[in-house]
Order: sequence, then C-alpha cells, then structure tokens
Amino acid sequence: MSPGERLHFSDSEMRRRRAALSQEMARAGVEYALVYGANRSGSAVSWLTQWPVTREALLVAGPDQDDDVLFISFFNHVPQARRLSAVRAEWTGQRAVATALDHVASRGPMPDRIAVVGALPFDQYVVLAEQIAVVVNLNAAYTRLRLVKSAEETAALQRGAALTDAAITALAGALRPGATDYEVLAETEHAYVSLGGQHQVHYLGITAMDEPAVGVPAQWPTGRVIQHRDVVTCELSAAPAPEYAGQVLRTFTVGAPPTPLVAELHAVAAAAFDSIAASLIPGARAGDLAAAAAVVEQAGFTAIDDLVHGFGGGYLPPVVPAPGRALADPDFVLSAGMTLVVQPNIVTPDGLLGVQTGELLLVTEDGPQRMHAFPPGLHQAG
Repeated sequence: MSPGERLHFSDSEMRRRRAALSQEMARAGVEYALVYGANRSGSAVSWLTQWPVTREALLVAGPDQDDDVLFISFFNHVPQARRLSAVRAEWTGQRAVATALDHVASRGPMPDRIAVVGALPFDQYVVLAEQIAVVVNLNAAYTRLRLVKSAEETAALQRGAALTDAAITALAGALRPGATDYEVLAETEHAYVSLGGQHQVHYLGITAMDEPAVGVPAQWPTGRVIQHRDVVTCELSAAPAPEYAGQVLRTFTVGAPPTPLVAELHAVAAAAFDSIAASLIPGARAGDLAAAAAVVEQAGFTAIDDLVHGFGGGYLPPVVPAPGRALADPDFVLSAGMTLVVQPNIVTPDGLLGVQTGELLLVTEDGPQRMHAFPPGLHQAG
C-alpha cells in the first residue's frame, strides 16, 4: 500500500468478520443485532462496514448478511458512506433505533430478542426496550472477536505503526526551547496526515528536570513553552483507518543529558518493559505479566498508567494496571496474533516526575515481535 492510499480490507476479510458476528448472534439466540456508534466512536461499526463513524451510525445485522443496512444520521454523510461501506447505507431519519426497528419489521414478524453492540444511548435503548422483550448485550462477545488479529489486520496495524513512527520522528525534531506544545503537536500531526494517516492520540507531558511537577503525559495541550532542561514524555498513535493505529511511548530531555533521577527512572522503565515483553508468549497469563513488572516496586517507584493493554480494536484485554491496583482477570491467556502495548510509565512516589517508554508488540509463537522501527531508549532533543 502506498503512503497516501486509503486502507481497504478485502471482501473475504469482511465476510470473515460478519461470519464471526453471526456465530455470536446464534449463540445468543438472536436473529438481529443493532451495532451502534456515535461521535467518531464505535469500533464495531467500522470493523463490520469499513465506514468510520461520524455523528451517528447504526448497522442492522440480520439473518441474511446481504440484507444488512447501515443507517447514517446526517443525510449529507450518506453519499460517502455509500462509497466506503461494505453494506448498503441509508439515512436514519429522525431516530436511528426507530428506523432500524421499522426495517426489521419490514423483513417479517418482529423478533422478541435483539442484540446490541456498542454504547447505545439511554433514550435509544428505551425505544428498543418498548418494542423488544429481551435486549441482549453482545459487547463482551464482540471484544473477544477483536483479540486475535487476521493477517490483513496485522498488516494494517503495521501500517499504523509506520505512521506513528513518522509522528514521533517529527515530534523529536520539533522539541526545542521556545516552542509551545501546540507547535510541537502541529508538526507531529503533519507528519502522518500528509501520509494519509488519521489522528488517534498525541499526549505530551512537559516539566523541568530540576523542579519537576508533571509525571504523566497530558491528554490536552496547554500552550506550555518548552524550556532548556525540560523532560518530555509522549504517547502517540496514528492510524490508516479507525482502530488500526500504532502506539509508541518515549521520553526526551531537551538540550541537556538526563539528571541522575531521570536516568534512574528510565532504567527501571526499560527493565520493566524488557521483563514484561519477554513474557508475551502464547499461553502466558495476565498474572504473569503483572509479576514481570515487580522490578518497579522493588526499585522504590510506582506507575500512573496501566502497564499493559491489548490494542487494535479498542482498549482490549489483558489490562495490567499500575502496581497496587487490582488485576481484573489474572487468568486471561495470551494467544498468537494478539497485539498489546507494553508501556511502563514509571514515576516517583510523589508523582511529580515520570518517564514513559513502550510500544505496540505482536504475540507470536516465537515470542514478541516489534511493530515499530523508532529506536527505544531515552533520547535527547533540542
């Protein structure tokens, strides 16, 4: 795929996904599922149709896949949806669920059970529950479908990693005294947007190494002016299509080598990353990944962010939280084909100084495979 070419999955890949959903629908005893997304969120819609959700979208998945319909809320978005979607696209009218139920009724007797995937708003749920006796939640089943990636999905994530590498390369070049975080992020975004990439996250944490006050990257820029002897942490994700981003996390010092404390924090973060990454093998459990991070507390530090999470289709299991926080499912088992982000955000006990390192990895039978090319380690910029 050329740099600016739009990511498009094959017909066979789309049929594979829809067949997997049909199996989950059969297990749940439903003939119809309503797959909902809104406000540029709703991974199941894009996964099943290739339409990136804009304001609102609702896919009606029925017993005959050829009769699936994607309803789009803004009628001026329908023309492009018809070009991009793998299924027929129509306007929702005034209320998405009401229109969807009218469509279901037109196909035969109204069923007494319908499944839902996605975060359906309460007012829309009320419309559904008034007509359908049993509403089945298929969100957990859908999440399971996203854990192991197909060959096409892995290739898409590799493309996302390349776009994210372009982003962090640009960020590194933009870090200089006198630049604001707005200017740094503008150069970062340009690097992947010019290659056809889409925005997912770009978080920056900026603080003085000598008088630190920020231990974790911030989700929104503030206009902070970068100074000599600052330390900058970042978390970046750029994607060729929704939910197929890379993710890379690094730490930079500006115009000076790291202080002893920054260097120590990063050494612990690197050791934690290496220990956790070495555990990413098929059959390993989430509890094993948490145990691999013991070096963090042994060094007298802690973390603010989750240490590990699944990626590519959402914020997926296994989620291994910072030390001291409960692990939701210690017996979750890794399989080949899963993609995970290992991201030790190691901070001092007071949380005022932290470092970030990590990236997206693919679980294979031979161990973890890097998907990023940007060099690991603590970097100096400016």
